[in-house]
Amino acid sequence: MAVFGRGERAIEDSIPRGGQGHHKGASAKVQYGVASFYSNKFEGRKTYTDEIFTQEKLTGASNTLPMHTWVKVTNLRNHQTVYVRINDKMHPRNKRLIDLSRAAANKLGYTGNGLARVRIDVLGKKRPPEAEEEMAIRRPGQD
Repeated sequence: MAVFGRGERAIEDSIPRGGQGHHKGASAKVQYGVASFYSNKFEGRKTYTDEIFTQEKLTGASNTLPMHTWVKVTNLRNHQTVYVRINDKMHPRNKRLIDLSRAAANKLGYTGNGLARVRIDVLGKKRPPEAEEEMAIRRPGQD
């Protein structure tokens, strides 16, 4: 669950209902909708797949995609992309398409806005060769 800034209503209201890419129980190859990013309060908590969540990994939460699925997420405003692995679910009433780690949101360039309209290309369970290492942010002294 993300903390959102100004403009949240405008972004969500600009996408027609039914056009958000939500397919209950289905994993369409391409989906469109709104992306948010995790609040820092989730740092260190267990995800749906029992992994420990960290803002530094390129991961995401979805209520429409199977766990451990790789997706390519594209910010529709600036066309920046990131590859993430789905390892968590959102609150069942959350209408957004995907909730990303801060590292993934940074790569898409929307941490200042809180939300972004995105396209998701479902790639499958195998890690795509284009995907970066899961640790997107390297601290000094890490090799």
